[in-house]
Amino acid sequence: QLALVESGGGLVQSGGSLKLSCTTSGFRLEDYTIGWFRQAPGKEREGVSCTSLGGEDTKYAVSVKGRFTITRDNTRNTVYLQMDKLTTEDTAVYYCARRPFLHCEGFMHPESFSVWGQGTQVTVSS
Repeated sequence: QLALVESGGGLVQSGGSLKLSCTTSGFRLEDYTIGWFRQAPGKEREGVSCTSLGGEDTKYAVSVKGRFTITRDNTRNTVYLQMDKLTTEDTAVYYCARRPFLHCEGFMHPESFSVWGQGTQVTVSS
């Protein structure tokens, strides 16, 4: 059963934290780079972060660098996104996706990721 399933979203106050999980099945997680993306109402989907096959290569959008941390646990088939110091600008549906690349170069282009999860809503209140 090929799937990526996001969880951990919710409502949080500005300055708070959330930890998202991307649980995968039906494929070898260590064969794929995994990206986190987000899409706010009326806006284009944008890349947030990426982790390479073993987690050695990680990338972040400028808007989240220093606040978000991506990790992976291939044994548990799960990728995480720790989000700290959240602001209202972080409100969006967050998605995880895979691509068969060895690294995270060019991860900001969502078209390179071919399999996506259903998304989890993150809402940050003022």
